[in-house]
Amino acid sequence: MIDRHLDSEGSQLWPRIQAWAHELGFSQIGVAPVDLAHAEEGLKAWLQAGFQGSMAYMAAHGMKRARPAELVPGTLSVITARMDYLPGDTPEDWTAQELSRTGRPQEAVVSVYARGRDYHKVLRQRLQQLQARMAKALGPFGYRVFTDSAPVLEVELASLSGVGWRGKHTLLLNRQAGSMFFLGELFTDLPLPRTAASSDHCGQCTACLDSCPTGAIVAPYRLDARRCISYLTIEHAGPIDESLRPLIGNRIYGCDDCQLVCPWNKYAQISAVPDWQARDGLQDAQISQLLHWSEVEFLARTEGSAIRRIGHARWLRNLALAAGNALLSDRLTIAQRRELLEALQAWSGHPDPVVAEQVQWSLRAGDPSPASAAVGHAPR
Repeated sequence: MIDRHLDSEGSQLWPRIQAWAHELGFSQIGVAPVDLAHAEEGLKAWLQAGFQGSMAYMAAHGMKRARPAELVPGTLSVITARMDYLPGDTPEDWTAQELSRTGRPQEAVVSVYARGRDYHKVLRQRLQQLQARMAKALGPFGYRVFTDSAPVLEVELASLSGVGWRGKHTLLLNRQAGSMFFLGELFTDLPLPRTAASSDHCGQCTACLDSCPTGAIVAPYRLDARRCISYLTIEHAGPIDESLRPLIGNRIYGCDDCQLVCPWNKYAQISAVPDWQARDGLQDAQISQLLHWSEVEFLARTEGSAIRRIGHARWLRNLALAAGNALLSDRLTIAQRRELLEALQAWSGHPDPVVAEQVQWSLRAGDPSPASAAVGHAPR
């Protein structure tokens, strides 16, 4: 057994922990300090600006997000981990292929990360396994595992641990892996030696800001979630602002645009973890096909998927919106228009007022009469 006082032994233990992490599918790990006081003012300003939208949980825990030792008393070190998620069958020109999806309005676009298994479950289980291996060598120690599931400043911790740096789109970037990876944390009461922090390598590039469909990246390193397509299609429960609807296009769950144009993602890595392979119906599916899913079928097809948590009603709202945008485009065949209109009509009497309103908006989009002009225009 290794002495639990790690100031001297930590340098010898760390390579073993890294090896265990790689065996469990993690691409990289680091150790961050627990003092994040420097991040508190930025967090306060972001919340005061209301950029969190309806995500009340972002403010519910106050500054605990920037104080790991308050969130989990006794925490001395945070092991940060990243796991690449591009599936094994990802083609070499994957960014171009993904960007081209928005040019096929009848196709439903799901963010790459959400096409496979729920990352919360996968990373949490594997971080638990890493902790178990550490405990076998060290003896029992205090810990908590997090994966986008608690008031944790994940990107800040990962930056301080050297796993990457915060890009201008606010996501973590890595010189060897771009940004197509998940993050997780293992809070411990072990005095592990820190790993060196990362420096910023975005330079003068503004590709992510320039490409955001809704202008949600209001300034470098500053995101207004209320305009972000990922927020609107996943977190936001009510009707989507009509001025933003045409800008969402055919994205039904999340948005990857700021990552797809990032030059660093030419280095994004293929993952050997099988959980990230796309499920049937979540890649290259037609909007009209997905609109035919009943709630029972939705729950069955999304079991074990991150998508399931938005529920069937929000799923229908997103699909109906995408259908309306498709009907506003000039790229559909007559058969595709008919299929979309028939699929929408089936939900015109939905009991959820948000779904019902969105369906009606989209049906008007498919109406060639002059009165439908008030709906707006989808990007062409």
